[in-house]
Amino acid sequence: MKILVINPGSTSTKVAVFNGEDLMASKTLRHSSEELSPFKKLTDQFEFRTRIIEGFLEECNVNPKDLAAVVGRGGLLDPISSGGTYKVTEDMLEDLKAGKNGEHASNLGALIAYQFTKSFGVPSFIVDPVVVDEMEDLARYSGHPMFKRRSIFHALNQKATARGAAEKLGKAYEEVNLVVVHMGGGISVGAHRKGRVVNVNNALDGDGPFTPERSGTLPLTQLIDLCYSGKYTLDQMKKKIKGSGGMVDYLGTNDGMEVAKRIEQGDKEALLVYKAMAYQTAKWIGKMAAVLKGQVDGIVLTGGLAYDKDYMVPWIKEMVEFIAPVFVFPGGDEERALAMGGLRVLKGEETPKVYSQMKLQG
Repeated sequence: MKILVINPGSTSTKVAVFNGEDLMASKTLRHSSEELSPFKKLTDQFEFRTRIIEGFLEECNVNPKDLAAVVGRGGLLDPISSGGTYKVTEDMLEDLKAGKNGEHASNLGALIAYQFTKSFGVPSFIVDPVVVDEMEDLARYSGHPMFKRRSIFHALNQKATARGAAEKLGKAYEEVNLVVVHMGGGISVGAHRKGRVVNVNNALDGDGPFTPERSGTLPLTQLIDLCYSGKYTLDQMKKKIKGSGGMVDYLGTNDGMEVAKRIEQGDKEALLVYKAMAYQTAKWIGKMAAVLKGQVDGIVLTGGLAYDKDYMVPWIKEMVEFIAPVFVFPGGDEERALAMGGLRVLKGEETPKVYSQMKLQG
């Protein structure tokens, strides 16, 4: 069962071929600014990226006709009511081409995957896009009727590592309650109840703990005063929330490894800021444990910061191990997570969902 995985980023395309669960070949195809400059919109890069992926398959001696499936990274679609593997359909492609919910390189994943469906009859899928919204009704209340909490998080990696933790517990993902924390440039903390993420912070727009690049939940009155101070434009304020907030604003870097080196060299400010990020992350784990009414089978730490076994991971474990055992899955192997979503469908373990049937209204 050969599966081609396509994971487009802003300046690269990660591609991989799996044979069942085994990785056959993978490559990060990097795109220079000169190569991308002729394209006005991201979707204009479709043919360019498709050609280089076909070149990758030639290098690997893989005939597209021999593929059992092609799986692309999910893009900025309308919110969908359930995670899982989705068949690429015309209405999905229309929303991605139009940039209905924003333009992002991930939008190209389904578009390129579907090209293989048209050319070679190979089924095409996406898996657990960031717009998965399984939140329970109580989680949507913000505190004011003009504002509604939204589910935008690292669904692909959270779901994949949750399945891994469930396997370690000797159970199916749908049988366990977990708190899963993805710790990268953004940090998302999700309450997984029997296979559904019933509550999660909006990791894109500033909710949750502060992160290497984001400010997290801020004191509101101070934030409002700053907005009306006349010192900053709208774009500058948005960047303070996402892009230049959090650790990068405190310490001038978003690199956890660099901060760890500073701590080793005796930098007390670096120690306090880094530990405060761990403190806030642990506090959010406690919140999600309350959502699960204390019935937590495990806590999962994943993402790039989960590689830090000297500071970040021990600090968090010290605060939350009383709740449940902690499982650490460093990094985020998105290509494998995408492939395994396609494989579950091919093996009949999962029925592919249809985008038009799962879109949330309002």
